[in-house]
Amino acid sequence: MKNSASLFLHQTQSSVMSPQQMQYIQLLQMNHFELSQFIAQEVEQNPLLEFQDDDGAGGECGETQDGEYAHHPEDAGGDDGYDNRDEALSTDWYDNGGSASTSRLYDELDTNYTNVFPDDAAPQRLDAPELVSQWKSMPGSGDGADYDIDDFGAGQVSLRDHLAQQIPFALPDMADRLIAQNFVDQLDERGRLQADIVQASERLGTSLAQAERVLATLQSLDPPGVFARSLAECFAIQLRQKDRYDPAMQALVENLKLLARRDFAALKRLCGVDEEDLLDMLGEIRQLNAKPGSDFEATVSEAITPDVVVRPASDGGWLVELNPDAMPRPLVNKSYSSLVKKNDEARAFLSGYQEKVSWLMRSLDERAKTIKKVASEIVRQQDAFLLHGVDHLRPLNLKTVAEAIEMHESTVSRVTSNKYMLTPRGLFELKYFFTVSIRAVAGGDSHSAEAVRHNIRKLILQETPEAILSDDDIVDMLKKGGVDLARRTVAKYREEMNIASSVQRRREKRALAKVSGF
Repeated sequence: MKNSASLFLHQTQSSVMSPQQMQYIQLLQMNHFELSQFIAQEVEQNPLLEFQDDDGAGGECGETQDGEYAHHPEDAGGDDGYDNRDEALSTDWYDNGGSASTSRLYDELDTNYTNVFPDDAAPQRLDAPELVSQWKSMPGSGDGADYDIDDFGAGQVSLRDHLAQQIPFALPDMADRLIAQNFVDQLDERGRLQADIVQASERLGTSLAQAERVLATLQSLDPPGVFARSLAECFAIQLRQKDRYDPAMQALVENLKLLARRDFAALKRLCGVDEEDLLDMLGEIRQLNAKPGSDFEATVSEAITPDVVVRPASDGGWLVELNPDAMPRPLVNKSYSSLVKKNDEARAFLSGYQEKVSWLMRSLDERAKTIKKVASEIVRQQDAFLLHGVDHLRPLNLKTVAEAIEMHESTVSRVTSNKYMLTPRGLFELKYFFTVSIRAVAGGDSHSAEAVRHNIRKLILQETPEAILSDDDIVDMLKKGGVDLARRTVAKYREEMNIASSVQRRREKRALAKVSGF
């Protein structure tokens, strides 16, 4: 067969996603924090964008009462799109910089705007008291009496720093401090020591007796229970400091596995106490801290900003609104654009930024509309939950919502990821309303898995010490309520809710009932 070069014409069809479509998809799945960071970067890089003021003034786009963006993207793409409202303002009371100068107001209104009561002004507080000697012009540096020391709070102390402050007083010998520092470096976030004493002594070139003596000293430091090598040792250290580590308590701490199984009969025999004393000992165990180092973790609790707010409407329905605080509000900087629009070079430079502004505004607008559309459909589907609670939560999947609002399932999935809805019944992630459908008894409606879990928890809370419900009993009671569920599924749901088995619950509740006298 002869090889030769030739030209062929082929016609193919493919779907290519534009950069603008990719940007819209990325914006759609961002949560409030990620969207705020993205908008901040765009405002920093694009000279045509700025943030909206708190009063909502000074821009071309804002938010309507429905939470949607009201803007005119075409204004960012043409030469004549920007009006002269900012220029009109500057001809009256404002100077060229857009701010009202005091001297001009004096002349125009024949009024003095200076403070006629200077003694009533708020006192100037010292910004940094430790720098008074270097910065004489600092506010409040006159006598140092105009500042509040509470304004300069120290940062959170870590567990390592907290222990470093105590070790020099507990261990005056430098060799002991080196061993102690090695042990501090091997603490985990719980304050538990993850080191083998024998290996540590060999590695440090010291005797085992010296390493154990240093460890015993470290275990007496604050917080109680630190440097323990196991949970039992952690409890033992705290009980010793409380002078409650008697032989009975020692036997209880050494048999925590029996305590986890609620084997009270074996514990009474090993501890040599009656049932009432055993329950008192269990109460003391519950008051101990199993993770003494967790109080020093530098974790910051982040407040959740709801993306959607649901309120009862006057007609008996529900009013679904987007939360303005969760929607960043970038604006077109028309003052800057009006200054450079007459310059051809500047206009050519800004043409690319104008197109980015237009697409960003449209993407934010579509994002807001899509979130509201999905949230409104979820509220319509879960109306019974909002009225009556978790028992009436309906089974729902992404396909049902997608078909109702005529969108793809992937779009609904992106909208519901890391988005939150504030309802009269609390704050919920949008994913919470999508639950698996549990098969109902013949002739009945299907049930939500979350509602079934809630019913299982409620049945267990209502049981008495004489009538503890087994998993089979729960299956029979759910079937009477119209829920067809297998026993292994009940056991799985019970374990997910961290509820003990029927044998363990029977032991615990009977013991508590005897002590209470019921």
